[in-house]
Amino acid sequence: MLLDTVKTLCALSGPSSFEGPVRDYLRSRAEAAGAEVRTDGMGNLICVKKGAKSAPGKLMLCAHMDEVGLIVKRITDEGYLKFGCLGGVDRRVLIGKPVFVGEKRIPGVIGLKAIHLTSPEERKKVPKLEELYIDIGAKDGEDARQLTYPGDFVVFSDTMAEFGQGMLKAKAIDDRIGCAVMIELLEEELPMDVTFAFTVQEEVGTRGAFGAAFSVTPELALILEGTTAADSPTTDAHRRVCRPGMGPVIPYMDGGTIYDRGVFELLRDLAGENRIPWQTKEYVSGGTDAKAVQRTKDGIRVGAVSAAVRYLHSPSSVAAVRDFDHIKALARLFIRSAAEGRI
Repeated sequence: MLLDTVKTLCALSGPSSFEGPVRDYLRSRAEAAGAEVRTDGMGNLICVKKGAKSAPGKLMLCAHMDEVGLIVKRITDEGYLKFGCLGGVDRRVLIGKPVFVGEKRIPGVIGLKAIHLTSPEERKKVPKLEELYIDIGAKDGEDARQLTYPGDFVVFSDTMAEFGQGMLKAKAIDDRIGCAVMIELLEEELPMDVTFAFTVQEEVGTRGAFGAAFSVTPELALILEGTTAADSPTTDAHRRVCRPGMGPVIPYMDGGTIYDRGVFELLRDLAGENRIPWQTKEYVSGGTDAKAVQRTKDGIRVGAVSAAVRYLHSPSSVAAVRDFDHIKALARLFIRSAAEGRI
């Protein structure tokens, strides 16, 4: 079941450059499904699944394994951890949040100076990152250094919940939804050969996707992603991007890519022909691995299908479960259309 796969992947720790647990899980499923699997120098997981029609290198599906997180930069003499961000994390969402540090999953909480010690002016401002710290309960710096080190990674708590009208709250929905759809499609009988690229370090500059696309060099690529919804009641209507529950998001452009017109129109037509609800970005924002893939070598035709996600890059992202199945159905139809020569 797709939702179970999404939950399993969201529970794994995999911030940028520390994607190992996610890669290991996906590798085991891909190998069990009979795919040819390799890991490149960047850490991308490249899986080739043979289909009914031989088409080596023609089509690549791409989703990134990494999530936003934090990285330990310094351990104080008192045993607190000073940290930086891996990816675009809004520091407003950090205060008081539970986290896990490193492979040992040391529990911690993000702290800040007590409010009664702040000035009236300080209370009007969002604290700087340098003012925050992670408390792991260490008695002093020496104790903390027995548990972690500068350069260690930090992830948000993996508590998740289904709530409301078919909504899922979890960390890392961006982009474990894309990974979940890809691994389940890889496990199916395919109408053509497809390369599935699970990439690293998207959140820190689409770094992995360039290497993956360069080595695969497909003619056509479909990026599966999570994208910011920005549909909160305090957001001006003209700045809202998309809405969870309204179907897959098929963008014509974003902050890094103008998508191939033919690919965009095919995805749109496939959704309409098969009664799959869909939407596009009403406000152009964000970016995906498509930026790196499209610009590889002499250029690659790219399209994207995304899940609308509220509170992106936070410990509590929210998406509509029904969108997940529609994304998988649309991606499956796209593969079939590519096999039939429709694109």
